[in-house]
Amino acid sequence: MVPGLLAEAAEAGIGQFVVGALISDEAGRVLLLRRKPDDFLGGLWELPGGGVEPGEGVGEALSREVAEETGLALAEVTGYAGAFDYASGSGLMTRQFTFSVTVEEHGPVELTEHDGAMWADRGELPNVSDETRVLLGR
Repeated sequence: MVPGLLAEAAEAGIGQFVVGALISDEAGRVLLLRRKPDDFLGGLWELPGGGVEPGEGVGEALSREVAEETGLALAEVTGYAGAFDYASGSGLMTRQFTFSVTVEEHGPVELTEHDGAMWADRGELPNVSDETRVLLGR
């Protein structure tokens, strides 16, 4: 993990921290999940991830969120892909820290908080946020 990410974000006035998992399959496609229509940003496709709980480390949050949202077990964090800021549904400034990871097996994906999952080619992305599109274009 990259040391100091949460402290640096807090110093910058960020009120909420989120982790994202960049999971690729053997063909280089990335796993995306679709937000339910009645959720904040409903219908948008995003990387698996979610909030860092109080007292929780970034790595712990990443492993927990991947398991909760996909049913997949995180095997290894292989790199830091970057971060971006956005205003959450509650208006809090939020920073998402995204990490490239591997999982023990690529499926089946078991959805609990989303209504769709797909392995997307980075050159043919569905409706994702501009920030996610930039992140995946790196």
